[in-house]
Amino acid sequence: MTQHLTETDVRGIAEYTRIGMTEDEVAQMTVDLNSIIDSLEVIRGYDLDGVEPTFHPIGSLSNVMRDDVQSTSFTQEEALNNAPKQQDGSFLIPAILSDGGDR
Repeated sequence: MTQHLTETDVRGIAEYTRIGMTEDEVAQMTVDLNSIIDSLEVIRGYDLDGVEPTFHPIGSLSNVMRDDVQSTSFTQEEALNNAPKQQDGSFLIPAILSDGGDR
């Protein structure tokens, strides 16, 4: 098996995604991810010259959403009515990517 990722790489990915992992989990995840990458190696055997990229698995699927229709909505007061915290006419929520506190 080829070593595509090291344990240092896996620790970095885990830290970036804020996933706590023990040393045993890091070791196993390194083996698992390298195995997954190796399993994709067969794709290199295909002649893909001139093959256009596919952006959707169903091909020429067009927008299947309904048309936008303007209608009445909540007032700002109604929208904030049940908010546990608000500030200056906006929702006040806990920060998730810093040391905490409200934003």
